Amino acid sequence: MEDLESVRAEAVQMMGVFQVLPKLVVFDLDYTIWPFYCECRSKHDTPSLFPHSRGIFTALKDQGIQTAIASKSPTPHIATTFLDKLNITSMFDAKEIYYTSTHKTEHFQKIYSRTGVSYNSMLFFDDDNNNIQEITKLGVTSILVRNGVNLGIFREGLSRFSQNWDASKNKQKRRK
Repeated sequence: MEDLESVRAEAVQMMGVFQVLPKLVVFDLDYTIWPFYCECRSKHDTPSLFPHSRGIFTALKDQGIQTAIASKSPTPHIATTFLDKLNITSMFDAKEIYYTSTHKTEHFQKIYSRTGVSYNSMLFFDDDNNNIQEITKLGVTSILVRNGVNLGIFREGLSRFSQNWDASKNKQKRRK
């Protein structure tokens, strides 16, 4: 398991490289921050996170960047219990955990309502490509996660967010 402090420090250093950062970073739960599906577990189980998750959450909080959860879990009571057991509930400014037939667009509408952060100021990590495609259409920089959130995928997300931000600013300049 990675040392929390070293992951946090590396994530903070990584954020210092970029001129623009997201105002809000949104995470899926299953196979994004933890290596299992909640519906396959019992609330009595002991959950675990992917090794870099906690350090990345801590770094984001240290930098004043809001965080949120968008999960289509059919067992929200188990997901909430696991967040509590892992002592990370308080790290998230918004938690939208419920099943829906949409690709999390409703989750993001509620996150926007709660936080006031515009979609183009958000960064999203999820392991489901269908969610990535739909949420990208809202203007959110969305990153497909293959093996959980880690420092490498976090760097990729920050880089893509910065590129998207620059592209949207250049588009606005051309319109004037």
